[in-house]
Amino acid sequence: MRCIARTLLLPAFLLLSACGEIWNDPYPLSEANDNILYSAFTERPRHLDPAQSYTEDEFTFITQIYASPLQYHYLQRPYALIPATVEKVPEPEFYDARGRRLPHDAPTERVAESVYELRLRPGQRYQPHPAFAQDAAGRPLYLALSRADLADKFGVGDFPVTGTREVTAADYIYQIKRLAHPRLHSPIFGMMAEKIIGLKELGAALEEANRRQPDDWLDLDAFPFAGAEVVDAYTFRIRIKGRYPQFAYWLAMPFFAPVPREADRFFSQPGMAEKNLTLDWWPVGSGPYMLTENDPNRRMVLTRNPYFQGESYPCEGEPEDAAAGLLADCGRALPFIEKAVFTREKEAIPYWNKFLQGYYDASGIASDNFDQAVRINIGGEVGLSDDMREKGIRLLTSVRPSIFYMGFNMQDPLVGGDNEAAVKLRQAIAIAIDDEEFISIFMNGRGIPGMSPIPPGIFGFEEGKAGINPYVYDWVEDQPRRKSIAAARQLLAEAGWPNGRNAKTGEALIVNLDTTSGGMGDKSRLDWLIRQFQKIGAQLVVRSSDFNRFQEKLSKGAVQMFFLGWNADYPDPENFFFLLLGSESKVRYGGENHANYANPEFDRLFLEMKSMESTPERLALIRRMNRLLQRDVPWIFVFHPKTYTLAHTWLKNRKPNDVGNNTLKYQRLDHAERARLRSEWNPPARWPLLLAAGGLILLAWPVFRLYWRREQGRAIS
Repeated sequence: MRCIARTLLLPAFLLLSACGEIWNDPYPLSEANDNILYSAFTERPRHLDPAQSYTEDEFTFITQIYASPLQYHYLQRPYALIPATVEKVPEPEFYDARGRRLPHDAPTERVAESVYELRLRPGQRYQPHPAFAQDAAGRPLYLALSRADLADKFGVGDFPVTGTREVTAADYIYQIKRLAHPRLHSPIFGMMAEKIIGLKELGAALEEANRRQPDDWLDLDAFPFAGAEVVDAYTFRIRIKGRYPQFAYWLAMPFFAPVPREADRFFSQPGMAEKNLTLDWWPVGSGPYMLTENDPNRRMVLTRNPYFQGESYPCEGEPEDAAAGLLADCGRALPFIEKAVFTREKEAIPYWNKFLQGYYDASGIASDNFDQAVRINIGGEVGLSDDMREKGIRLLTSVRPSIFYMGFNMQDPLVGGDNEAAVKLRQAIAIAIDDEEFISIFMNGRGIPGMSPIPPGIFGFEEGKAGINPYVYDWVEDQPRRKSIAAARQLLAEAGWPNGRNAKTGEALIVNLDTTSGGMGDKSRLDWLIRQFQKIGAQLVVRSSDFNRFQEKLSKGAVQMFFLGWNADYPDPENFFFLLLGSESKVRYGGENHANYANPEFDRLFLEMKSMESTPERLALIRRMNRLLQRDVPWIFVFHPKTYTLAHTWLKNRKPNDVGNNTLKYQRLDHAERARLRSEWNPPARWPLLLAAGGLILLAWPVFRLYWRREQGRAIS
């Protein structure tokens, strides 16, 4: 009887004996104490080739893999360029049309060419990769592969032999040439072809070669290129047309990171592309990390590049950085984290729950979770909820270098034009649309009202009275106050539309807004916007269309109003003001000026301002440009978005950096603390086990009784 009792109760004991493990842990038990960062991504990256990639979700990965010549200081604000793979930030030399060297303060109109000389830090090496593997004779090991050789190859890890080599100046020039490659369709080729000498001609030569040999590898070294030259193994020069100081910012982007010729040749072999064995799928860089797992629909893994060296954690930052513990690792070698695992999360709720359980080290805050994470007091100050503070979670905030705006088509006969009536009509609408209310209702307060195109952190942004838009705001009691609806109605009447009716014909003022579901296309937002127009007696008609149709309307000027945004390519006011330059008109020139704004005075000031250093004289020009835009109202400057990020206490050195993306190398983990808190926050739920054990006992009881009676009967017999 004891034997059968033990047998029946054994499953219950087995269930209860497992209570010591964290059952909901999504990661292998063997990784529990490893130096691995766990994060998530929502949109799959389309390109990982530095010549093609140009989106934020892609930069999350490739800026850790590729090392550009320059980078942004991790801690200092405003953002400052510092060396990354070069010894110093280059100062251009200027030359006139006859090739004579000019002084640095030469007038812009005399500068025909700028030459940037870059000197590399010796000793930098590429990640281990089969493209560098060699046989005993020093020949490439994997260069003459047949399709049969590739039958069992599905990733770069399937090639058993790897190699490496030192980064050289020629690798940088090779990548610049790749910007002109006709098969890559680099998004910045058109822009750079107007800036880098000879790049447009190189593009034409490559296009012709590709037409003749559409399936063959194009050896870029065989094509002459006047825009760049190798000085020695560690030094190269880039030649730029005229004066273009913003070029230094481009040198901090992956477009100008080195790409080895061997990798390009390796992936060009027949049969490679069919198996996603391409540079666009398996990047080859010299940065701190390398991509070791690529399943963009499920998981991406970055592993430390064993050959990366030469960088250390910064020792200077903003005044508050020391108190925040951001200087504790001063001078230590980078990177700190050995591996980063990124899991794709398509839904916000699982992402959020895993963060709260400690299975993601940091997280953004979705609108649905905002009230659970953040509290805003009566004074408008933002802080963490009690639940977040109890977990030791930190709130990191920053204002992104971005602008979201409502634009007017300045060629439209109703809302466009530069006559006084049209200007006052736009000014009235700008006052009526309550940006502060929009930010509060639809952004959970995560934004600041725009006063000009320039966001905080960019030279030319000014706080206080000097920075307000005087056509929309008054300065009252040391703060900006939106002008009254009465003032907007008065402007509308002066524009010839009293109470929203044409003063001559009695016709109602009807304004059309073109949008897509990805812009202002949410019904609640559009309903709110319609009410803003109703406050001044005007009617807003929303015309929704798909993205392609919307872009077509913008290109043809078949819109009156629209909603768009712009993220900075680099932290300079030129990158925002050019969006309103006459020569960038969308309709006339196919440029980025979707409002088709054309003001000769603004254009003149832009040409003078764009090539200047950030001096008080440049700031004076920026103020004049802002005042023209504020008066003419080609845009309603709606808001600059705020980023809210949560980080667990074990994630160190985390500071928002909305321009530089190569930030993984600076972060550090206390993985022992993480393991302890995960265990504390995720205790096993024993009641289901007890319930299951009780159920097993109840199910076994009739069998046990039957057996006991039978044994008793035998004993009596």
